[in-house]
This record gives sequence, C-alpha cells and structure tokens, in this order.
Amino acid sequence: MTATKYDLIIVGAGPIGLACAIAAQKKKLNYLILEKGALVNSIFNYPLYMSFFSTAERLAIGGIPFTCLASKPGRQDALEYYRNIHQYFDFNLHLFETVLRVEKQNEDFFEIETTKNTYTALNVVIATGFYDIPIAMNVAGETLPKVRHYYKEAHEYAFQKVLVVGANNSAVDAALECWRKGATVTMVIRKNEINSRVKYWVKPDIENRIAEGSITAYYESEVIAITQKEVEIQTPNGAISIANDFVLALTGYRPDMNFLEAMGIELSQDDSKVPVYNPETMETNIKGLYLAGVVCGGMETHKWFIENSRIHADLILNAITN
Repeated sequence: MTATKYDLIIVGAGPIGLACAIAAQKKKLNYLILEKGALVNSIFNYPLYMSFFSTAERLAIGGIPFTCLASKPGRQDALEYYRNIHQYFDFNLHLFETVLRVEKQNEDFFEIETTKNTYTALNVVIATGFYDIPIAMNVAGETLPKVRHYYKEAHEYAFQKVLVVGANNSAVDAALECWRKGATVTMVIRKNEINSRVKYWVKPDIENRIAEGSITAYYESEVIAITQKEVEIQTPNGAISIANDFVLALTGYRPDMNFLEAMGIELSQDDSKVPVYNPETMETNIKGLYLAGVVCGGMETHKWFIENSRIHADLILNAITN
C-alpha cells in the first residue's frame, strides 16, 4: 500500500475529471487522477470523423481557450485540446490503471484498489462517464463477431450489406458514412422517426437519403435474431429476413451501475437508475464520495454534457474545502 493519503482521488480522466483536477490544483489539494485507458478515453474511442454538437468554447475547461478552424470541433481537435490541457496543468495522472474497488474504511478515508496499487484518500470523485457498457439488444446472435456495438470508420464496411440499429447521432453518422463508402445500408429504428436530438445539419441528410431510397429504413421495428448471413426484423407488417454481412448495433451506452452500487451509492428504483446525490455539492449518500459529469444521469445519458457539467468541478471542490 502506498504511504500517501490523498486529499482527493478522481476516477476518470475525461474532460470533467480533468476539470475537477484543475479545481483541486487551484485549492492546492493533494490529488490523483486514475484512468483505465488513455487520456479522455471515451473521446479517443469515438468515430474517427465525428463532429461535436457543441462549439469549441463550450468544450473548454480551466479557462484555456479551445481554438478550432471548423465551426464544430471534431474528435481530433478535442484530443489535441485535452492533450494540451494536460501539458499545461501537468496533472498528477495515472493512465491505464483500472479502479477495481472504492470502499469507505471509516468516517475519515476511502481505500481505492486498482489493477496496479492501493491508495487512500479523504475524498473521491467518480467521473467515469457512460461510454463503457453498450445497451444490449438481447437477441439471438448478438455475440456473433459480425455484430459491433462501437463504430470507428466506414472503410471496413465498404461494399458490404450493413444493418445499423438505432436512430441517434452515432447510428445516423455510421449509416451515412457507410453508404457513402459503398455499403448497402439498412436501418432498424424502434420509433417512427429519426431521433429529434440528431445534429441539426445531419438530420435532413439522413431523412433525404431514406426518402430517395438510397438507405432503407424500417420504422417501428426491431431486430429479433441475427445469423451468420441474415438478420430477422420484426416490422409493423410482420417478420422479415434480409441478407447481411455486418450489424452495427448503435443502441446507446450506460454507466457501470454495478460499480456505483458496489461503492454503496443508492440508485433510483425506476428504470432511469439515477444515482442519489446533492445537486448543490454533488455528494452522494456516502460522505466524501462525489459524482461529476454524465454519470450523474444514470440511464438518462442525454441529460449531462461537457458544457453543462463543467460546473460540477467547482461545486465539488467548494464542498470539500469549505
């Protein structure tokens, strides 16, 4: 066990975890960030050519300007910006170190066990986001290698029969990119329209491609089985089977609820599974254990974004130090 007892350990080195570290530095606290992957790991795993809905200034943290030539920054712009943020602030940061357990030992401190070490801290912030666990379709064949819950780029799917499940931003981007690279694209959409939250400059594009027949869409439908060469779809007109090479099941993602519950954090009893916390301090039902960023929304992953959860950092650090 390391001898150092930290004032604060931050779990997650996404933008909001980094914002918490900046606030901790300003308060002159002894802190450590623990991240299971790369710096801003979720953004690193976004599609290569993804553009943010937000403008650059709304993604900025620490008072450091986020400059970008395009009107909307993309993944590469964001990675460059947050790397520069780390170089500027020189965070106390351990990458590729997964937190396994956070346990309150007594009224004074927490024990944090990772894949590499065990630490103690007076306070802990959980800023782990929601991108780690795909929401499963729970259908036969979902574990076949041709089924993907993450999408990186279109080249692999060129000239293939691709089924895209979902109608949110990630699904729409994947459908359009794959179609433009020569794939035969079919979409399966649970509701009767493209999600209203799809980026406003992209939504007309996908709707026009569907209207002209370039991309086939089955509305009010769902996948009921997947085989090596086909996909079975339940439509309003009955079940159909279509030929298929790849399934992009872009049905959304959720926080690690088991991780939160294992720490003793209470969750709402409805399907939203929203963690219990004080919105004025971001402290959970466990004294000294705080939440920051998207993880605060439970299954309501569209509630919190970088731009509206940056304030969590100051709320938490003010609560710790006042």
